Amino acid sequence: MQSKKMKLADLAKLAGVSTSTASRALNNNPLIKEETRNKLQALAKKHNFSLNAAASRLRLQKTNVIAVLINFDAETEQSIDDPFLLKVVSDINLAVNRQGYELLLSNSYMAGDDWHGYFIDGRRADGVIVVGQGKQQARIERAASEGTPLVVWGDPKTQGEYAIVGSDNYLAGCTATRHLLDRGARRLLFMGDPAHAELAERYRGFCDQISKEPEASASLLKIDITSLAAYEVINQTLLSEGLSFDGIFACSDMVALGAMKALKERYVSIPNDVRLVGFDDIAMADISSPSLTTIKQNTRLAGQVLVDKLLAQLKGDKPDSAQLDVELVMRQSS
Repeated sequence: MQSKKMKLADLAKLAGVSTSTASRALNNNPLIKEETRNKLQALAKKHNFSLNAAASRLRLQKTNVIAVLINFDAETEQSIDDPFLLKVVSDINLAVNRQGYELLLSNSYMAGDDWHGYFIDGRRADGVIVVGQGKQQARIERAASEGTPLVVWGDPKTQGEYAIVGSDNYLAGCTATRHLLDRGARRLLFMGDPAHAELAERYRGFCDQISKEPEASASLLKIDITSLAAYEVINQTLLSEGLSFDGIFACSDMVALGAMKALKERYVSIPNDVRLVGFDDIAMADISSPSLTTIKQNTRLAGQVLVDKLLAQLKGDKPDSAQLDVELVMRQSS
């Protein structure tokens, strides 16, 4: 009796990878790790498997869609209506459209844990731009190891098998904190969660600048990246400690605006009593009262670089990470 001919799906199952990863490995795609390519090619030889070129082309046919995945942590209250996320997505969309692609907006809740299966095997998109590294990079690393063409908006100092595009967060932290110190603040708060790679670098810059001033002190208010979380923690701090600080470096403008609301409701003067610096330069930073001093991220350039690096991967290249400059925008709050 003739043995059943092995299919690509069978070979992929033997290797413990997805079907599209197996196909790319057999085609010697450089996006797939060499170890995985060698393993699949050895298995194919052992089982006398030959790849059907026509079927392979059909599976790998382009969708002309780029997915933008907002990577939320499980415990966060942050959502897609965050003004900075909307700004980033808008600028990525402009860059995507200029290249003749459509944008598919998704999030980590919808895509689940298997991003390769959801987007690539499911033929929803040709590649993925991940907005936000989050606290854990396991899902990003898994997708990259399976050969998913992807690039991440995050902290470019992070070591990984994928390209990361992001601002110089350490320099931004230094710049914001130095500005507060130069304006006379000495009891400073950092508001944010350093478990996030980007925020860790901002906090590192914050701490380094504080350490250079013998009379300055630093405190960390570890919170979610929302205005509500900032509003609540400033209220709690004022109730329990009084006005124990005179400067705040907030990890985002929304966090800064939440803190500003709590301070104003308790008649704390900004900037006379407390100087405040945000991060992102969203539109509301310029029209708040007082207007918000902030660190500006170049999201327009970021969108273009993210798309360029993803398209380079789709052509078989392996692009490097890229770090973008930041700018201090001085307004009334400091």
